[in-house]
This record gives sequence, structure tokens and C-alpha cells, in this order.
Amino acid sequence: MTVPTLMQNYQRQSYVTQLHKIYNELSQAAVQYQTEKNAVNLKEAGLTTQAAAENFIEKYFKVVQNCSSDRTPCFPAAGEYKKLSGTTITTWPTPKTHYVIAGGSSIAIGYRPMGDVLCEIFVDVNGQKGPNIVGRDLFAIYLYNNRFIDDSDVSNTATAPMSKDKREDTYQKICTSNTANNWHGCFGKIINDNWEMTY
Repeated sequence: MTVPTLMQNYQRQSYVTQLHKIYNELSQAAVQYQTEKNAVNLKEAGLTTQAAAENFIEKYFKVVQNCSSDRTPCFPAAGEYKKLSGTTITTWPTPKTHYVIAGGSSIAIGYRPMGDVLCEIFVDVNGQKGPNIVGRDLFAIYLYNNRFIDDSDVSNTATAPMSKDKREDTYQKICTSNTANNWHGCFGKIINDNWEMTY
């Protein structure tokens, strides 16, 4: 392998390592949130509003900056993110509350119930630093009522855990597409490929 290829592989793996760390922290936080309330699911535990979603992050993560509803400076400004195809991201669904957490990653959480999904979470594993590409350092992930952290499907009606086939379908139809207003599906591909960025 050439040096540039080795460096690229190393960088991709470092993004996945950081994403996996945040995934584990979110999973542990969801279990703790539900257990502390002695609830059967996250809705019963009280995760039913944007304020509750904010409290969830603020309680279980070490927040070093809270940008509230302002995207910047916690995340790069609008127009700076692109998809794998090169298309500029044009949407950033609201409501979202934006944070920088210890370690330098940025997290935005929005209470956005869709089927069994309760919260949509955007994670930029290296904050303001580039490359600012969905599927490289930026990911959309979802917190489900049953505490699972997973992707969502094309119709946003998935249950978790998603099947490998549904994750692959979402990856093909959304993550790799030219559509600028929809950009999940990359996270599920990484789960399918045993926490490796194979694309």
C-alpha cells in the first residue's frame, strides 16, 4: 500500500473509533436513564420532549460548550457539509440543541418521534475540523424507545434493531445518493460492516 492510502485508512478508522465511543456512551446513558426511572422504555422514563432530550445529553455527557439552538460554533456553518457524492447538505432538521462534548466531538439532539424513534442525533466526531463529509466525520443516528441506537430506514418508520438488509437499502438509497435534503444511512452501513468504514 502507498503512504497516502495508509494515511486515508488510518483517518477513516480514527473516525469510526470515535463514533463507536459515542455510540457506546449513548447506549450506556439510555440504559441508565431508563433504569433510574424503573421504566419499561424511554417514553415511560420521560423522554417525551425536547427539554427531556437536552437533559439526557447534559446529564450523561461532559458538555464543554452548549450552543443551544444555534448550530455554530458547535458545528460548522450551513453549507460546509457535503455528502459522499459531493452534494452540499441543505437541511438541518429542527428542533436541535447543539453541544461540544469532552474529547472534541459535536452532538446535536432533537426530539423527533417517528414510529419507534424518539430522538435524532447528529454526531460530528471531530467537531469543527474537516473533512465535514456525511459518512466520514458526520453521522445521523437515532435513539429508539427500546433504548437501541441505530440508523433509520428510507421511510423513517424503522424498528430497532434494523435488519442488515434495511440498513444496506438505506445506505444505497440515501447515504450515497445526490439528494441534499436527506443524509442518514451511513451509520447503519458501519454497523453492518462490524464497525469498519468500507465505503
